[in-house]
Amino acid sequence: MSSTFVIWLIFAGLAGLIVVPYVRRSLRREKAVLEAQHQSLEYGLYRPASLHPVVDPNQCIGTGNCVEMCPEKDVLGLLSGQAQPVSPARCIGHGLCERSCPVDAIELVFGTLKRGVDLPRIQENFETNVPGMYVVGELGGMGLIRNAFEQGRQCIESMPEGTASEDVLDLVIVGCGPAGLSCALEASRKGMSYVVIEKDGVGGTVLSYPRKKLVMTEPVQLTPGIKMDRRTFLKEELLDIWKKLVEEEELRIRENEHVLSVDRTAAGTFSIRTSKDTLQARRVVLAIGRRGIPRKLDVPGEDGPNVFYSLQDAALFAGDRVLVVGGGDSAVEAALGLAEQEGTQVILSYRRDRFSRIKPDNSQALERAVEANRIELALSSNLRGIADSEVELEYDDGRLETRENDYVFIFAGGSLPTPFLQSCGIIIDTVFGSKAGGK
Repeated sequence: MSSTFVIWLIFAGLAGLIVVPYVRRSLRREKAVLEAQHQSLEYGLYRPASLHPVVDPNQCIGTGNCVEMCPEKDVLGLLSGQAQPVSPARCIGHGLCERSCPVDAIELVFGTLKRGVDLPRIQENFETNVPGMYVVGELGGMGLIRNAFEQGRQCIESMPEGTASEDVLDLVIVGCGPAGLSCALEASRKGMSYVVIEKDGVGGTVLSYPRKKLVMTEPVQLTPGIKMDRRTFLKEELLDIWKKLVEEEELRIRENEHVLSVDRTAAGTFSIRTSKDTLQARRVVLAIGRRGIPRKLDVPGEDGPNVFYSLQDAALFAGDRVLVVGGGDSAVEAALGLAEQEGTQVILSYRRDRFSRIKPDNSQALERAVEANRIELALSSNLRGIADSEVELEYDDGRLETRENDYVFIFAGGSLPTPFLQSCGIIIDTVFGSKAGGK
């Protein structure tokens, strides 16, 4: 046997030691991605409702950075050496995939080529088509808390300097969620005269989350002494941090006050009419969220005192007979929370014959609760009427069913506050695959 042949065998063996494990790992990864794709199809997670990543196959070089950086997991996966969206509906706009790509092959976009998303018309500095009026946070499509804080900072930072008169504020901020808080913090740092108007309390939409709900975010340094240093927080933990921020920075927040109208004056300023006052300001920032107006079903009895559109504390309904209406994660999570209370009877009504676009964890928890007789499913049903102590359901086969009931929770989504925005003069566009800006 020649020495050359021996050397060749040694190199072949070494190559096998390196290549074979690599191939095996690649095959395992691809198998996991295919399983995730199957789950995505099963749960409807392949249809993005809002922000999601799009990969340019002509630029992608398959480093896998985007897959590793995504905290949500399974939004992207590597198939045949290239990144591909696997469960785009899980994306909540971290932007880490986009920033980690070495060849700029990923963009975060709103809507798809077939499914549009309604968004206010805004520029790169978050100013709308109305000069001096700005939109930040969830209302502009960016729902992640870290993004909302960053947008608020950028928005105020981009505003030109100017001095308000004694009777005219520099700025009125509408909404005290993370975007509104960030605007207030930056306005305070710049020495601007401002006020935040919030219809509920500090936290905005987060206030309506169920008790002890886990909230996703990214680490944010709010002040030298206050930071959000984790990716997940309980609702109560976030609210405590934000209340501490308001107290220590002495942010000017007016709670339990509702903005009724915003009108541009002949002098080029704004007149903001609230439920308690009328203010004048040079600029207005809307940080009110996309889903602040619950969608109603328009059924008899819906305006009664036993009907709710959010669940904050399931423990208050222990021992009650409760109907939950809806097929999304909010409805399922509410039903699960209520079902954990001693003596509570829970019926979950959904108009379709199966749940779609809910998180796999929620789907599995719901299956367990149904098997344990803690939740009764009323699929293919629609709520037709609400009385003091009963509800009426109509099924697709024409059956009408009357059930004893104490409380009804309706989770039918929310509506973009289009009438209010249009009354302010803001143009609403339906965008298809439009690139996200201002991150």
